[in-house]
Amino acid sequence: MQLSSVLSDRRGAWIFVLGCAAVTAGVLMHIPMFMMGKSMHFMLAGMPMGWDMVAGMGLIIIGCLVAAYGLLPRDVAAHRAASESFEIAAPEDAHLGPAHWGLMAVLVVALIIDIMKPAALGFTVPGMIVEYGVPKATVSLVPFFALLGTVTGSVVWGILADIYGRKASILLSAVMFVGTSICGAMPSLAWNIGMCFMMGAAAGGMLPVTYALLAEMMPSKHRGWSLVLVGGLGAVGGYFAASGASALLQPIFGWRILWLLNLPTGLLLVVLGVFIPESAKFLLARGRRAEAAAVMARFGSTVKKVVAPKAAESAAKAHVPLTGAKLIGKLAALSIAAIAWGLINFGLLLWLPADLVSKGYSVAVSSKLLAASALIAFPTVFVCAFIYSRWSTKWSLVTVIGITLLGLVGVMWLELSGSGSPVLPVALLIVGSNGIIAILLPYTAESFPLRVRGRATGWVAACTKGAACSRNCCRSPLWCRRWAGPRSRSWCRP
Repeated sequence: MQLSSVLSDRRGAWIFVLGCAAVTAGVLMHIPMFMMGKSMHFMLAGMPMGWDMVAGMGLIIIGCLVAAYGLLPRDVAAHRAASESFEIAAPEDAHLGPAHWGLMAVLVVALIIDIMKPAALGFTVPGMIVEYGVPKATVSLVPFFALLGTVTGSVVWGILADIYGRKASILLSAVMFVGTSICGAMPSLAWNIGMCFMMGAAAGGMLPVTYALLAEMMPSKHRGWSLVLVGGLGAVGGYFAASGASALLQPIFGWRILWLLNLPTGLLLVVLGVFIPESAKFLLARGRRAEAAAVMARFGSTVKKVVAPKAAESAAKAHVPLTGAKLIGKLAALSIAAIAWGLINFGLLLWLPADLVSKGYSVAVSSKLLAASALIAFPTVFVCAFIYSRWSTKWSLVTVIGITLLGLVGVMWLELSGSGSPVLPVALLIVGSNGIIAILLPYTAESFPLRVRGRATGWVAACTKGAACSRNCCRSPLWCRRWAGPRSRSWCRP
């Protein structure tokens, strides 16, 4: 599929390409600053920013806006009105064909690139602490603002996906990824924090958009396990890519290289967008019926009219809904699971590289250990997807929670005994935490009646992010009224 076809019926393919070129040029204007630190192992703290870096940041901002305009469909109001009258879904018993497997493969690679960004945060923390001369509590502002960006992106990208379409949303996210790579050349911690927020905003919407695209294209019979498989492989692959890149490149180029990798990986994501089919719902809303019919024929999808609100309410009443204590009890249990997942994923896995370094491991050794954990976790993703396809959703969720608990027990034993390899416990944590997040939200949506489904799912999703933000907030001196500088250790209050 050619780029002109991909971006047809939008403001202009050449406008999008021009925006991508501007963002790329803006990033490249920061490379000389990075190379200036070669003699100091690429440590740039305290160095003044030149005019070329300021101009490059301007190009990146302008380029993102231009790319977004180029992807914008014409006559958005009519498009949104038309898209609300129907839904696209594959029949229950449709078979998986080459198109389905190809889409899953492309989306796995896209998720690996997406998840690699926040996963790399943990491997940059030790270097930031040393270079900026600040305590771990101060550096924790970086993942804290990244998580705030993720929460923001989850909301914004949900809106953008309806306006731009699934495919264009992924392309726009990729362009923003490219722009965030300048964090590798920022001489101050404050600029790193700002770029992390932008990175989180770009990454926050990728997973929901990917799941929405899969839900539209995959037959309902295979939808559950395919979501688990794609999400699990993307998460494990992203963690392995981040730890592997840290093990290979950080000893040579320092921690900043993990940010600069956003340039080639973001551009790769733009190229992969060509192989992602346009949403059939988007095509029908634009009146491109022949192209929509071709996409639906490839994936075995059909068009369904949206049920009127009164009819939907009558259908919901036909089922016995959760009420009273049962509803509150299930919501409480899922909320606790979501909070625990956020604490484990962002409060433990994210900080493991820094903790291993503090225990005497080198950055290269700790990165290799965590990469080995990801390799062990890789085949177990297929086991989780198989279990999900054979068991009920409830017991699949219970199983991955049990795997996570085993990993936590292993990590606790290592902490108490002071010896042993973290490879297997961390592998169990990666498998379990990835399985939990892949199953938790779909299970929440399935478990609650229509009248509270949206609020319940949104609440549980918020619990996963809220726990993460509170964990990093506890590490960060956000109560301080002033920050005297990147190398200052003085705070208003302890």
